[in-house]
Amino acid sequence: MPSPIIGVFDSGFGGLTVLRALLPLVPGAHYVYLGDTARLPYGSKSQATIARYAVESARFLEERGSDLLVIACNTATALALPEIRAAVAVPVVGVIEPVVRAANLQHPSAEVLVLATTATVQSHAYLQHCEALGLRATEKACPLLVPLVEEGWIDHPVTRDVLHIYLKEALATCSPKAVLLGCTHYPLLASLVETTLRELGSHAVVIDSAQATAAEVETHFPAAAPSNTNAASFECFATDSVEKFQRLGSLFLQHPIDQVQHLDLGG
Repeated sequence: MPSPIIGVFDSGFGGLTVLRALLPLVPGAHYVYLGDTARLPYGSKSQATIARYAVESARFLEERGSDLLVIACNTATALALPEIRAAVAVPVVGVIEPVVRAANLQHPSAEVLVLATTATVQSHAYLQHCEALGLRATEKACPLLVPLVEEGWIDHPVTRDVLHIYLKEALATCSPKAVLLGCTHYPLLASLVETTLRELGSHAVVIDSAQATAAEVETHFPAAAPSNTNAASFECFATDSVEKFQRLGSLFLQHPIDQVQHLDLGG
């Protein structure tokens, strides 16, 4: 069986946490990562514009030979997944369904808390997927966490204080069995989220959307493991500021990114 090529798309850097989770799972796979950094943030755009941008990126990844696409972007998954799937001929995995299913497997029909960006919360995509499986979801927008993570303030007093405020506000309205990290930046804060929950008296488990998405992708390549012992490889494309992508991306991937190729997808 030939080594698979897996395309991974995000509007920026956060999807690299998904790539980080993927790299050990499919031996011999080659990953093509595209960060549409020239046109972020997607959350401030209309649904039609987000769908157009996401479809352009998905088609690029398909043209690069991808056997499967991972939409490692909560906004694009929430607002453009049907359009992406209609535009390409390969399977497409988003980041919302896998983490909701993981939560339901651990705590069926339970109360859950979803931490996400304002745009993702306003889409109610997590709420809808949770309701479909019988989970009772509370969505909490945490708009300050993304810029704090991108500043590199992963374990910083300001980040701890901000997260404490968000979780205290959320826990005043719900008693979750699980907390879903509904933004691909948030896995970098997973341990801090868990620590803060315990400080606030909650025993909720933290479910990492990057890990859940990677586990789902792995199921698409069951024959890869026994037939290939080579390490996975990756290449990165960005639509703007390759130097910034290389610097910040290494933080998210927790692995050096030696080269980032510039890609112009237009306006």
